[in-house]
Amino acid sequence: MQNSLEKVLLYYKYVAIQYPKQVQKWQATLCAELQLKGRIIIAHEGINGTLAGTHEALEAYQQAMEAHELFGNIDFKESEGASENFPRMRIVVKDEIVRLGIASDVLSFEDGGQHLTPAQAHELMAKKPEDLVIFDGRNNYESRIGAFEGAITPNLDTFREFPEYIDKNLEQFKDKTVLMYCTGGVRCERLSAYLKTKQVAKEVVQINGGIHRYAEQFPDGFFKGKNYVFDARIAMKVSEDILGTCDICNVPCDEYTNCINTRCNKQIISCDACLRTYNITCGKTCYDLVTTGAVKVRTKYVKQIGAQQHAS
Repeated sequence: MQNSLEKVLLYYKYVAIQYPKQVQKWQATLCAELQLKGRIIIAHEGINGTLAGTHEALEAYQQAMEAHELFGNIDFKESEGASENFPRMRIVVKDEIVRLGIASDVLSFEDGGQHLTPAQAHELMAKKPEDLVIFDGRNNYESRIGAFEGAITPNLDTFREFPEYIDKNLEQFKDKTVLMYCTGGVRCERLSAYLKTKQVAKEVVQINGGIHRYAEQFPDGFFKGKNYVFDARIAMKVSEDILGTCDICNVPCDEYTNCINTRCNKQIISCDACLRTYNITCGKTCYDLVTTGAVKVRTKYVKQIGAQQHAS
């Protein structure tokens, strides 16, 4: 059961950071003092974070960020969750706050598509103009369990594959109004800029705040299924629609888990029946390895059904 006294905070801001290492040290001290867990990525182009802790601690964190000369006016998004969903506090400095594989001085977020409020995006999707293309800027394992109605959902494993995908599929954007979306908006900032450099779309727009903000305002709107998140919660339900199927038996299912074979740890969608049959593994091969004791078994963040099955 989640701790109701805690919550999860997610945010990003594209802003020029001259000394990312100094910001990293400050963040490490601040998060330690507030006993926060989560992850923060810092680069010369900005900051991108997901934090969990008490309401009071996260409020203090937001106040500290607002008071900093670089980090005022951030759109902090709140979500259900707790520090138990994160193994530790991890703060890293990287080349990009989301890895697109293109240097920020070559492709800037400032050249991205126009931001639409969730209400504006909802109205656009409701009108369904003939030239509208809804484009999912997330990975395939995210769109498998949740997406906007009628969206193009590229079958890509990583974000850095998107530029090549766009280059090879320019025709589907030609003379179109492209509505781009992702989880919270950070990926669309530069991905929409990349699409605009191709000069094929009539217009490129993005949902301000991504799926998160849209689902807050329109829980019964055009987004169906679950919103994937990158921590132990795995996904947050938006609607009752089930978009995915079990990787083993193909019945409708949208519950992700990880194979308990530590050498595999593959993330799969698996129904309860297959979880029991294959003892929280991804199939017969790993089931045999786990059953014979040939591999170590992962125990942390295993679904409750796994704990019951493993104890029997």
